[in-house]
Amino acid sequence: MELWRGEVLEDVDPEGERWSETRRLREELGELRLLALERGLQAGLDAGRHRELLVELRRLTRQHPTWQRFRGQYMLALYRSGRRVDALAAYAVLRDQLDGGHAIEPDPELQLLYHRLLHDDASLHVSAGPPVLLPPDVAGFTGRADLLDQVVGGQVVVHGQAGAGKSALAVHAAWRRRESFPDGILYADLRETAAPSAVLEDFLRWLGCPAQAIPASLEQRERLFRTYAAGRTVLVLLDNAAGEAQVRPLLTSCPTVVTSRSPLGGLTGARRLSVGVLDDGEALDLLARCSGRAADDAMRRLARFCGGLPIALRIAGSRLAARPEWTVDYLVRLLEDEHERLDRLHAGDQTVRSVLAIGFDGLPEPARLTLRGLGALSAPDFADWVTEQLGGQAEALVDAGLLETHGVDVAGQVRYRMHGLTVLFAREQPVPGVLARLAAVVLARVRASRFSLVSGDPATAVATRDIRESVEWLAAERAFLVSLVADLHAAGLDDECWRLAHLLAHLLAPYLERHRFLDDWRAVTGPALESVRRSADDRGEALILLDLGDLHLAEREWERAYERLGRALEMVRRPGRARDVNHAVRRMARVHLGLGRLEESERALRACLKEAGNERDAADAERVLGAVLRRTGQLDEAGALLAAAVERLAELGDRHRQADTLLDLSAVRLAQAAKPAARAAAEQARGIAVRLGDRLLDAHALLALARVNRAEGATGRARELAEAALEVFETTGDRRSAANTRAFLAQ
Repeated sequence: MELWRGEVLEDVDPEGERWSETRRLREELGELRLLALERGLQAGLDAGRHRELLVELRRLTRQHPTWQRFRGQYMLALYRSGRRVDALAAYAVLRDQLDGGHAIEPDPELQLLYHRLLHDDASLHVSAGPPVLLPPDVAGFTGRADLLDQVVGGQVVVHGQAGAGKSALAVHAAWRRRESFPDGILYADLRETAAPSAVLEDFLRWLGCPAQAIPASLEQRERLFRTYAAGRTVLVLLDNAAGEAQVRPLLTSCPTVVTSRSPLGGLTGARRLSVGVLDDGEALDLLARCSGRAADDAMRRLARFCGGLPIALRIAGSRLAARPEWTVDYLVRLLEDEHERLDRLHAGDQTVRSVLAIGFDGLPEPARLTLRGLGALSAPDFADWVTEQLGGQAEALVDAGLLETHGVDVAGQVRYRMHGLTVLFAREQPVPGVLARLAAVVLARVRASRFSLVSGDPATAVATRDIRESVEWLAAERAFLVSLVADLHAAGLDDECWRLAHLLAHLLAPYLERHRFLDDWRAVTGPALESVRRSADDRGEALILLDLGDLHLAEREWERAYERLGRALEMVRRPGRARDVNHAVRRMARVHLGLGRLEESERALRACLKEAGNERDAADAERVLGAVLRRTGQLDEAGALLAAAVERLAELGDRHRQADTLLDLSAVRLAQAAKPAARAAAEQARGIAVRLGDRLLDAHALLALARVNRAEGATGRARELAEAALEVFETTGDRRSAANTRAFLAQ
């Protein structure tokens, strides 16, 4: 524009007759000049220079009376200069000119501007500019690096539990992308303005639609909003959506971010981002930023009480920032009491309880009862069958942000988990009798899933569809069952506590031992012993002592096992308890074997075998006696006993113990130089391990096959098999088996 000096080619062809191109060039370049001038003036108006531009705009409207863009800019400059009446009059002059000379109306864009001026549309003020309705950016935003770049783009639903920081993530991501949306960012908190019709009215006004032009019906407002949004580069952020019905009328072709506690599965075209709690490092960083304190051990303890929940971390940090005289240790002590923790987590009008209450208050009563029932559990997660026992409202709780889907477990069950602070909220209104009812169901389920595999008592055996399915169910529910024992103990349900613990420890001992879940074994037998003593049940105490003896046998702590089993043996030596005596003596024989007292062990086991009352007891006695006789060199009898035990266990359906016995039998056959029989037994054991999906059992079978291959002279194959077994032993933490395998490889 600074280089423009007058008419094009005025100095060489002033009349426009020398060259035929002169007039065309003058028209084209003159048009481009006016467009450039128009854009420059608009930039000046956007920058707030409306008063400075008034003189030039007045001149341009006189020079180009029908150039309606100049007329609209002149009207806008007058309006922003406080001359609203003159702005409306400038429009009237143009309208009269067009109506009188051409019988036409001004352009729709200018008519719209006139109506906005007439109704004093606040968005026309220079201070407003393109609407950016976002709340302030989140101070000290921390973490979520993997999610930030995924929030903006297309239709995105950011969902997660209450207090997880969904809104903070969405708002922060929107501010980061502010420059990508020159026409503005529209924001609505759907918790405050729940009606889509009201949100549409607000959005339309911000986009420049006059109030009187906004239609009354929701459907017409939807269409008008989509029309306005179609020609603009706008981002829409819909915060705290309760359901799809709130969101659908507000969807356009523009990028839209929706935050909700629910995944809003009905929005089929949306991409979903799940927001969970912060990890330990991110939680500590957020707490340090909010509090202004250094990250130390006390801050780590405080972060653990908040469970990685951003709202709790921000509140705790704000309390420390507002109370500089408080030490972090002092706030930690305030939060140590679970009954007071929710009350202590407040900062001004911000509380964790109010965040949780928003979801809870909107629930129907059955869902509230389910949440309160789940509050009785301390398990880290639980399957859908648990929620069904407590009312079956899991998905309603997920949509309310009070429960989180934790995936699908190895048994094909949907699992859920609840944040620790939500658990405290649920426990404030407990449901009586929940644990007792759940214990009855769990006892029946454990028996049904595993009892037939280990009992040997046809009267109590319950058929299952598939052995592997039972093992998978136990693997999925192990942590839940262990925590339920502790819950029953804490609730004073002593009978249910020790019975469930005994069922887990006694019937599932091979499973717990094989997978090295000894900590879990300890965790159920400790509370069970206290509970059974409180209930003064002598036989129950003897059974728990037997279970503790089994635990010490698995730990190879022979002296402790001898002490526990000796006490149990004293308690069961009463009329009518012959089978309990038999069980105790068999275990004591294993202790003697471990201590090298082979004669005592053999004598006890022969007596047990003679007095065995059922197939299960006979098979157990044969197994251990076979191992003892192998140690004493009585290989023929050892082989016969182990072969008999294999048959009994196959009939009982106890595949795990059958495979164990086959491995012992393989070792005996190898010692007898019966290599084909040794290989057959080891391969049969491995086949069972593969069908069960038991990696540790498979590793033991691989090692047995390695020993057979070495005996056959196939040392290369033996090494391959042993190395494969060693990898499993090291992965599963079975140090003793790993050491034995290394010794074999060294040979």
